[in-house]
Amino acid sequence: MTTAQTDRAAAKPRELRDFYENPAVPVASGTPRSLRQARMLAAALHQRPAQTILDIGCGDGTAAATAAPLLPGHHLVGVDWSQDALRRARTRLPYAVRGELTGGGLPFGAESVDAVLFSEVIEHLVDPDAALDEISRVLRPGGHLLLSTPNLAAWYNRALLLAGVQPVFSEVSLRAIHGRPGREVVGHLRLYTARALREFVAAAGFTVVRLEGAPFHGVPRPLRPLDRLACRRPSLASILLLHARKT
Repeated sequence: MTTAQTDRAAAKPRELRDFYENPAVPVASGTPRSLRQARMLAAALHQRPAQTILDIGCGDGTAAATAAPLLPGHHLVGVDWSQDALRRARTRLPYAVRGELTGGGLPFGAESVDAVLFSEVIEHLVDPDAALDEISRVLRPGGHLLLSTPNLAAWYNRALLLAGVQPVFSEVSLRAIHGRPGREVVGHLRLYTARALREFVAAAGFTVVRLEGAPFHGVPRPLRPLDRLACRRPSLASILLLHARKT
């Protein structure tokens, strides 16, 4: 690799960091997904003593704050590496700390936490394999992973692909939307189908307990009843909600 190539490769992570530190980039998702995910975790922790739960990639803390009333008595900690997001998260959460899934890793000891909320983060990662390795490191044996991510095979994406249109959630640029519906650039690098997500998480050493669907807040209002109906079949839903346990 030449010096110029090395410099360009080193610049890529910095460019992504600059993108996510931009206050104009959305850092919160829809409430319906947050509530469904919190209910899944609350059911998993039913009648358990106080547990430590990390919301990794907490953004502005909205999702964790939405989940908190359903998780009384448990210790919920927000984690993000964006300083701008953490400033906002600390207005909603009692604890929010800086950490990352690669590089220096999370600021928690091995097998020190009971559950991880990983809400619509994995689609933004350059190295999702390393991310799940780090999550596995901090989770206790039998610990819970609640992961959500957009569904590449959502019901409308199937129709869009047949029409030769770029699927919703996919992005070809960090500067603008090209070839698909929507206006916001949010930095998606990877997308999963239900089958791919199951296989990926299982390969990382987790046992998949449950997979559900959730609606997407960006679906046009006239189509929202259909989007909610699609949740009955996770493979068609807008958002994939996966509950897994560390093996």
